[in-house]
Amino acid sequence: MDCLNQRNGLLKAAAGRKVNFNAGPSKLPLPVLERVQVEMMNFDGKGLSVLEMSHRSTEFAGILNDAKNSLRTLLDIPDNYKIIFLQGGGCGQFSAVAMNLIARKPGRTADYIVTGTWSAKAAKEAEKYGKARIVHPKSDTYTKIPQCTFNEDASYVYYCANETVHGVEFVDVPDTKGVPIVTDMSSNILSRPVDVSKFGVIFAGAQKNIGCAGVTVVIIREDLLGLAVPECPSVLNYKTQADANSLFNTPSCFGIYIMGLVLKWASSFGGVSRLYKQNCIKSDLLYSAINNSNGFYSCPVDENCRSMMNVPFRINGGDAALEKKFLEETDSENMMGLKGHRSVGGIRASLYNSITIEETEQLVDFMKDFQQRNCAL
Repeated sequence: MDCLNQRNGLLKAAAGRKVNFNAGPSKLPLPVLERVQVEMMNFDGKGLSVLEMSHRSTEFAGILNDAKNSLRTLLDIPDNYKIIFLQGGGCGQFSAVAMNLIARKPGRTADYIVTGTWSAKAAKEAEKYGKARIVHPKSDTYTKIPQCTFNEDASYVYYCANETVHGVEFVDVPDTKGVPIVTDMSSNILSRPVDVSKFGVIFAGAQKNIGCAGVTVVIIREDLLGLAVPECPSVLNYKTQADANSLFNTPSCFGIYIMGLVLKWASSFGGVSRLYKQNCIKSDLLYSAINNSNGFYSCPVDENCRSMMNVPFRINGGDAALEKKFLEETDSENMMGLKGHRSVGGIRASLYNSITIEETEQLVDFMKDFQQRNCAL
């Protein structure tokens, strides 16, 4: 009877959930939330919650190592790469990347491709530790991937694989002629196949596609460890954290636990290849609705670099009243998180791995109906 009541409680909670199109923190897979709910009070019969568990315990060591192994398998990460779980989010890595790598060459120069808010912030942060060289003409708008000329003496080349705010995504990896590449994959990690061996460092805040807020994944090639500037804090030093198996300080234990469950869910779903196929279907549905709306909806991003994960669009050329109405009505239809970033406005739908095709169809159907009811206004 207790098990039946517990299951009924889970079903009731699930039935009341909204479709979460937030850019982050974002939707988590329902099976993960159900598993967390069951284990919240008593993890694996150990008599305590992961929230109470010592990060030095055998139980947490199993959680941490399972998460690392799952990620290594899903992304086919080569053996000469270390996986580190840190705190501070992507913004913390804007500093950590520079402090760990900019002194790799005597000139302390790094090349930055700036295609949106997050790569711009990263370049600004790097200036505190060396010279962040923007490798293309300055752009007043972020709607495309610019032509770049790289410096062979750069310590590294940096870019954001998917700009969450502006909806610009790289499909191809830049050819840097051997200069190590650092990329921020916070909002598209596990969404498409990637050849990890092409990168020196990949980092990703978990709260968009692989978990909840509080933990940041760093994947780093071993030859890039041990190059940090003297002023780098130990907690941000990649070698220190790698040597300590991410346990130099108390990590985000619960965040790592959640991430491990999401990674297991991704594996059971069919891995990155199947997630990619689903993501293509979802983004095609939404972009087709935009492209076929006779201009009622519009996306400012060039078609060759439109993000699969974050789709920004405007209504009727940026009609503030209509966009407000759209957001009010989607909320009443139990769809949330569609308001564009405060810096750009408009509408934005984030189609992360846990968003289903059916949920995307729900949004597209609403968009078509909204257009029919409002296109003459």
